[in-house]
Amino acid sequence: MTHDHDLVLRPTPAQTEAALNPPPGRTGGDLVVETLAGLGATTVFGLPGQHALGMFDALRRSDLRYIGLRVENNAGFAADAYGRITGEAAPLLLSTGPGALTSLAALQEAAAASAPVLAISSQVPTAGLGGGRHGYLHELPDQAASFRGVVKSVHTVRTQSQIPSALEAAWKSALTAPHGPVWVEIPQDVLLAPTVIPVVTGGDAFPEELPPRPELTAVAADLLSRAARPAIIAGGGVVRADASGKLKQLAERLRAPVVTTPGGKGAFPWTHPLSLQSWIEDRHTTDFLEDADVLLVVGSGLGELSSNYHTFKPRGRVVQIEADLGKLESNHPALGIHADARLALMALLETVSPREDAAAADRVREVLAKVAGRIAAQELTLEQDVLASVRRALPADSPSFWDMTILAYWAWSAFDAKGPNHMHSAQGAGGLGYAFPAALGAAAADPTRPVLAVSGDGGALYSIAELATARQYDLNVTWLIVDDGGYGILREYMTDAFGEATATELTRPDYVALAESFGVPGVRTTPENLEQDLAKALQAPGPSVVLLPAVLRMFAPTHLD
Repeated sequence: MTHDHDLVLRPTPAQTEAALNPPPGRTGGDLVVETLAGLGATTVFGLPGQHALGMFDALRRSDLRYIGLRVENNAGFAADAYGRITGEAAPLLLSTGPGALTSLAALQEAAAASAPVLAISSQVPTAGLGGGRHGYLHELPDQAASFRGVVKSVHTVRTQSQIPSALEAAWKSALTAPHGPVWVEIPQDVLLAPTVIPVVTGGDAFPEELPPRPELTAVAADLLSRAARPAIIAGGGVVRADASGKLKQLAERLRAPVVTTPGGKGAFPWTHPLSLQSWIEDRHTTDFLEDADVLLVVGSGLGELSSNYHTFKPRGRVVQIEADLGKLESNHPALGIHADARLALMALLETVSPREDAAAADRVREVLAKVAGRIAAQELTLEQDVLASVRRALPADSPSFWDMTILAYWAWSAFDAKGPNHMHSAQGAGGLGYAFPAALGAAAADPTRPVLAVSGDGGALYSIAELATARQYDLNVTWLIVDDGGYGILREYMTDAFGEATATELTRPDYVALAESFGVPGVRTTPENLEQDLAKALQAPGPSVVLLPAVLRMFAPTHLD
């Protein structure tokens, strides 16, 4: 009898020879890039620094493609988007201290949005680990402590033999539901020292599955099958789990209306008869969801943006499917199912009974008509026309990346993403500067289709240096910058709250001339010409900038009523 644990993968003669006689000139940095390649990585992002030079030198001896950005935080945003688009763990190579810490805001966004990023940082020499004050450049008493509250897992390497195992463990952590960023740090001397460790030729880091408990899905299926007014909230977990098809099947079987959160854009077809679209920041939608006798929440923690700023108070039974244990029942009591969205939806589809409800589509149309009437009464034609122009200009299969700006806040509610994993924004952590570097990462992931980035002039200045990156790698990204002369949404907030705004007005450059100084074509447009100019820019290969001088307004909130 042969047991599984008796099976040993024996090396071939060629592998044995390579292991006994590794090529000369390799260092600990080579172990890093060899392990990444063995795990399946093809592209890495980052920024070199003194302590990390061992990794970067090893890149020239590997087949990995390197995309170098100008600011570590922007490199993190690019890796975040690469991970979202491909579903792979995106390697991010960083240096010690200031270089590492500059990536924190990007890693927070990746954590909030469940984007798989494998951040690999250098460290001071091994002798400097442990909290002593040795005076090394970039030295911190405990660098890893700065990341423990942000990333999923932290891995500190102390010897070369630990490199492959640490990277495999981190890769597995990043890709186990819920996806997220992880942190690996390796001392400078470990990266630079020659190594006799054999060439790393493969990796085994398949992520663990997170199936639902069958007794819980049985109860959930019974509740949904017997519900009189079921409804579904679909969040980013549906998109990350590639579960949009399963969600559609379940909604149709239950005749349950579906609303998507900002993070779940595209998880359900926009024009489907059961689609409440994404008007989750609207009291009419909130009222409808509160009236559901059974509410299925899939892949959302019902946080601030997904609960109409915590004014949502469900009256019926809530069933919540969530891979992030920290989000499960964190805001509302529920039948909590800790599981990957795809696996949980598959289990429900196996056991739920079909429902008949001829009036479900009528109720959806009624809610959407009320929402449309509320917006129409606010004389916001410019904003709606601008968003519609963007939608018409952008190819249906192209991804878009949105900064924290007024047009993005409109897009959270009113933009048809045309499919799952097509629209991404910084709404997870809410930091500025996300859109353009993230779009660069997406273009690196898939160069066959143009990518759109949307920023305000305030957010654009966070990442203007990456015009050099876009030009250097000739990435197909069109950057729409809406220039309103300041931090537009903060201007609105402060004026509403205090009667006037402070610190919101900005002196800004001529963005078209600035783009052209980087060798990137730029055009100044108007709301009337936006569709034509944006479509032309998206159709042209390589990077481009479209500048729209316009002061946009937000629709009135309903959570303050």
